[in-house]
Amino acid sequence: KEWLSKGHGEYREIPSERDFFQEVKESENVVCHFYRDTTFRCQIMDKHLTVLAKKHVETKFLKLNAEKSPFLCERLRIKVIPTLALVKDGKTQDYVVGFTDLGNTDDFTTETLEWRLGCADVINYR
Repeated sequence: KEWLSKGHGEYREIPSERDFFQEVKESENVVCHFYRDTTFRCQIMDKHLTVLAKKHVETKFLKLNAEKSPFLCERLRIKVIPTLALVKDGKTQDYVVGFTDLGNTDDFTTETLEWRLGCADVINYR
């Protein structure tokens, strides 16, 4: 219940980079998708993250428009879209950059992404 009250269990967009800091402070595990509206691969990522957010309520799943977040992209050294920033206890521990870790294909499975997030220990993966 506490997780759900903090916005876990759903995949949602945060309006600004300022909100990012508040969101990661509230939750132990956060996956944040830095995306761009015009990038097709971001829509593929969205589809998988929507499924995983419902399945892994222990983790908060967010998305942030990279074009509206120049400071954060600079600070986190995000150069490739899509990039997932994997945040644990308020610190960015790992990144999933593009689809390289996911088999370098657009048709990777949700399970592949789930496994990769599990490797980073940002979700409870068995």
